Amino acid sequence: MDNRPVIVGVGSIQQKGNYKSLDEALILMDIATKKAIKDTNNEDIKNFIEEIHIPKGYWRYRDPGKWIATKNDFKNVKTSVYKIGVLQQSLLNSCCNKILNKEIGASLIVGGEARYKLLLSQIKNKDFEEIELNENPNFYVKAKDDIHLNEEKAELGMMAVGYYAILESAFRFNKNISIGNQSDFVAEMYAYFSKVASRNKDAWTDSALDANEIKNITKKNSLQAFPYNKYHCTSWNINQSAAIIVCSEKIADDLDIPLEKRVYPLASSENNHMIGTLQRPKLYEQHGMQLAAKYILDVCQKLKIEPNFYDLYSCFPVAVQMFAESLNLNDYKKFTITGGMSFAGGPFNSYVLHSLAKMVSKIRKTKDSSGIITGVSGMMTKQSYAVLSSNPHMNFTHKDFTEFAEKKEKPVEISSLVDGVGIVIGYTILNKTKEKYKAVIFIDCSDNKRKLITSDDMSIIKSMENKEWVGKKVYFKKNQLVS
Repeated sequence: MDNRPVIVGVGSIQQKGNYKSLDEALILMDIATKKAIKDTNNEDIKNFIEEIHIPKGYWRYRDPGKWIATKNDFKNVKTSVYKIGVLQQSLLNSCCNKILNKEIGASLIVGGEARYKLLLSQIKNKDFEEIELNENPNFYVKAKDDIHLNEEKAELGMMAVGYYAILESAFRFNKNISIGNQSDFVAEMYAYFSKVASRNKDAWTDSALDANEIKNITKKNSLQAFPYNKYHCTSWNINQSAAIIVCSEKIADDLDIPLEKRVYPLASSENNHMIGTLQRPKLYEQHGMQLAAKYILDVCQKLKIEPNFYDLYSCFPVAVQMFAESLNLNDYKKFTITGGMSFAGGPFNSYVLHSLAKMVSKIRKTKDSSGIITGVSGMMTKQSYAVLSSNPHMNFTHKDFTEFAEKKEKPVEISSLVDGVGIVIGYTILNKTKEKYKAVIFIDCSDNKRKLITSDDMSIIKSMENKEWVGKKVYFKKNQLVS
């Protein structure tokens, strides 16, 4: 099929070393792009690239795409920058759909971060400078809603770890797993992830950790938000970039791109129904996510595909577990091909590109193989799935389940009660200072609405670390837990 989309080139890079030897994100993205072009086996592919898609990173450039186009001699290219809150899978979906509809012939997707260089600049008191790019892209793509509620921001801030830690507690309780057993399982799973990363040349971490190193709080593995320590969390202070080239099968044929280089996106699905964490009917499960997962599983069943590889989005352990649950996966040794975002690296807003590049490499090396990757935006707010294969079993298809989810899942109202009673549905403990801690608790109130309450009572906090508080009846006064 002439207009069938196919991935023909991938490029990944990671940089370590001293401050002077490290590049800024723009240079990293250019290096990854050049590697992806070379990877196709025919550098004339650059003459067919009509679009560049870039997820917005921590950097300040307005439009890296035009700069990259100039550096690689792309002609008449349209550029798009995708803001935070847009699923990274959406970039691939856009490329594939436009190729399928004969709107374009080929696209480049590229993302990158240089937060490690930024970190070293702060440690060594160096000026961190970026090439100034003030021209806007052709398109800015952004999410329509905020991912935080004011009540959440006031106590949990903008960092994701506290939100995911609360989801972890709800997931644990729903599965009827004790705090201790869940801690052991997650530590073993992440120890395995670190081993995978240690064997991945594109990963940030070179050495593996054991379960105790992940589970136990140390100076290097400090508490972030109970039950998560540093090694449970995505590692974004990295220098990494990844690039993917997608084109039509006709262009691949015309350029004699080898068949063994070709990997076909078969199907993707997503859920963009945005509900603040506190207002979700079920903290441990989302309807749109279940629909999106079922769609991909149905495609695999219809095509009689049993995926060889998986890479489940791994910003925090609960995300991995929720994706595994949705895909009926039980063996954590199947959950990652990169080593996960704690160890392979979690570049801000572009990890899925690294996951995708690694999946393409894996599929290329295994005859008649296929794989599934997943993605997240926000606080497990949005989810995506994609299945890829070495064989063109079907034309690319994409399904967005947002409208279906909106009809089924309605936000739970926020309670106006200041004093009252409720049932704990999720909680975490934040380290405010060296010796001060705060518990943040989500509850179902007696008025059937939701509320966020807190506590700095150390006897309560110590109890929460050892005994399950999800499901417990509690009382509150002036938004503080009193018993």
